[in-house]
Amino acid sequence: MLYYLLYHVLQKYFSPFNVFRYITVRTVYASLTAMFLAFVFGPWLIRKLRELQIGQYIREEGPQNHQKKAGTPTMGGVLIVLSTMVPTLLWADLTNGFVLLTLFALLAFAAIGFVDDYAKVSKQRNLGLTSRNKFLLQIFVSSIVGIGLLALATRSAYSTELMIPFLKRVHPDLVVHSLLKSPHLWPLAFVPFLIFVSVVIAGASNAVNLTDGLDGLAIGCTVIAAGALTVLTYVSSNYRWATYLEIQYIPRVGELTVLCGALVGASLGFLWYNAHPAEIFMGDVGSLSLGGTLGVIAVIIKQEILLFFVGVSVILQVGSFKMRGKRIFRMAPIHHHFELLGWSESKVIVRFWIVALVFALFALTTLKLR
Repeated sequence: MLYYLLYHVLQKYFSPFNVFRYITVRTVYASLTAMFLAFVFGPWLIRKLRELQIGQYIREEGPQNHQKKAGTPTMGGVLIVLSTMVPTLLWADLTNGFVLLTLFALLAFAAIGFVDDYAKVSKQRNLGLTSRNKFLLQIFVSSIVGIGLLALATRSAYSTELMIPFLKRVHPDLVVHSLLKSPHLWPLAFVPFLIFVSVVIAGASNAVNLTDGLDGLAIGCTVIAAGALTVLTYVSSNYRWATYLEIQYIPRVGELTVLCGALVGASLGFLWYNAHPAEIFMGDVGSLSLGGTLGVIAVIIKQEILLFFVGVSVILQVGSFKMRGKRIFRMAPIHHHFELLGWSESKVIVRFWIVALVFALFALTTLKLR
C-alpha cells in the first residue's frame, strides 16, 4: 500500500521516492515497521491476555521445573502474525503471487494454531486439537499452497523441479509429464509434487511447534532461519547472483524478501517479551504459522531439503522408541534432554541459538558448492 503510494503515485512528483523501487530498501523498512509494531503492541497484548485469563497449561510429562510457568499469557503468536502481515501489506508488491500465497499460508496456519490454543484454554488442559486432526488441517493448507504453486508453474513463474544440495546437475521433476498426455490419468501427474510440498510445509510447521518448549528458543531460532531465508530469497531473484551461485533464478520471488524481512523484525520484537523469563508465550498460533511460513518460503525458493535438518531429535526419538522400544534421548524434543542432564534453561537456549546460527551460516556458505 505504502509502496504503491510512494513509488507508483508520488514518485513522479518527488523523485527521492524512487528509492522505494529497491527491494532492499523496502525490506529494511518492513523489518523496522514489524519490530516497531511488536514493541508497541506487546505490552497491551500481554495485559489483555492476563485480563482474559488466557494462560499456558504445562504438560504433566514435561520437566518439573516448567510447572512454575503455568498461567503465563499464551497465544502471543497473534502479535507475530499481525506484525508480519501489516508491514508486508504496506511495503510489498501485492500483485505478486508468491507474496499472496505466503500470506495465505501465514494466516491459515495461524488459524489452525488459534483453534488449537483456544481448545486448550477452554478445556483448561494442555490438550487442544488431536494430533490427527491438526496434521490433516496442515496437509490441507499445504496442498492448497501446492496447487497455487502449480498454477504459477503454468505461467512459467515457478518450477516443479527439485534442487538437491551438492548435486547441481540433478534436477528431478516432481510432476510426471508422461501422465499429462493421458485423458484420464493426468491428475495423477501432480500427486508426487503435492505430496512432497505437503510433507515439507507440514513438517516445518510441526518442527517449530516442537521447538517451542523453552523461553525464547523457538523465536530465536526463527530469527536466524528467517534471516537466512531473506538472503536466499534475494539472491534467487537476482540474475547475477543466481547465475554465479548456480541456483535457480526466480525473477518474481524477490518480493518475498520484504516478507522475510518483516518476519525477522516481528520475531525480534516478540523475542523482547519472550526472552527468559518469558512474559508471554507464542502458543500454537505462533509456532504453527511461523513454521508453515518458513516451509512455504523454502519450497518457493527451492531450498526445501535443508528443512529436513529441523526436528531431527524428535524424529530419531519417536522412530527409535517405535522400532526398538528404547529412547535415544531422556526426553524429546532434545532441548528437554539437556535440561534433564542439568543444563540451565538459559544455557540450553543460547547454545541452541549458536547451533542454529552455525547451520544457517553453513547453508549460506555452501551455496557455491551446491
